[in-house]
Amino acid sequence: MSEHANGSAPRRIFIDKQSPQAFHALVKTSEAVSATAAEAGLDRTTVELINIRVSQLNGCAFCLDLHTRKALRAGESPQRLGVLAAWRDTGVFTPAERAALALAEATTDPTDSAAQDSAYEVARPTLTEDQISAAIWVAIAIGAFNRVSIMSKHPVPASRQAPATLN
Repeated sequence: MSEHANGSAPRRIFIDKQSPQAFHALVKTSEAVSATAAEAGLDRTTVELINIRVSQLNGCAFCLDLHTRKALRAGESPQRLGVLAAWRDTGVFTPAERAALALAEATTDPTDSAAQDSAYEVARPTLTEDQISAAIWVAIAIGAFNRVSIMSKHPVPASRQAPATLN
């Protein structure tokens, strides 16, 4: 990252605030994608798993924070969130969730056509075409929000909750 002459990092523009009309259009798109996912029968936790996994791959701290909290509110377990980055190596996700996650990863790296073919292979026996389409759209939408937050360097506020303890 380049620095200014005084040694500080360059100040980022919050592009969502700088260009509110464009950001509002992205929000409207996201609302349509959410409705599409619900109509297709993708449950809220699956949508949030997609949001989190794509945000992990893109390295978006702001979206990871936001969607982890949303997933927990939707009933997702801390254990499943904790192992999401290694979802292929666990038995805690349903076949439908695994298919949606494979599609999300393939969507996030559009240059890997083998991963896309593999994701479709996994998804077709488990998800409807509407669900496949919706999962891909969810990944596309969160990817766009990831880029807004990454390029704006949206801050992640510190949690006010006490840290969890292990038993």
